[in-house]
Amino acid sequence: MKRLWPILIPLLLLTGCMEEEIKKLEVDIHNEVGDSLGKIELQEQAKGVMMKIDLDGLPPGEHGIHIHEKNQCDPPDFESAGNHFNPDKKEHGLLHPKGAHAGDLPNIIVGDDGKVKADILAPSVTLKEGKNSLFTKKGTSIVITEEKDDGMTQPAGDSGERIACGSITKKKK
Repeated sequence: MKRLWPILIPLLLLTGCMEEEIKKLEVDIHNEVGDSLGKIELQEQAKGVMMKIDLDGLPPGEHGIHIHEKNQCDPPDFESAGNHFNPDKKEHGLLHPKGAHAGDLPNIIVGDDGKVKADILAPSVTLKEGKNSLFTKKGTSIVITEEKDDGMTQPAGDSGERIACGSITKKKK
């Protein structure tokens, strides 16, 4: 059997039985009427997943942004995305003393021109296999809300309606 490994591993790779690890991908974000707002690039890093946000067409002001537990983004309310991604069953909020959901992220600030460019680190998630992987059976998504997340209120930070959503899928950048 030891002699077969040098043959089996390349064969498995060629037949697709062993998936290539994804280190970077893009998520298309859409508003409630289906208009594209831009993309969020996700990149695996040593301390989590870096999210490079480049969006245009959001209302000016501060908005909550979260990773949700399903990769469905059915408009107009995006309720199909489910709740915040929370594999560790923690309380909501970056300010909560017992820790936050893995999908809780810092708020984003949209300029008067409707644009936001920001880098956010999601330290509790990964693009690799495992409990905190963004590639669950139900998938995951990114949801933006109309108001800022207050960092404490259960279950979602009193951040208002969902106004934009993008499904996280395994397509590579």
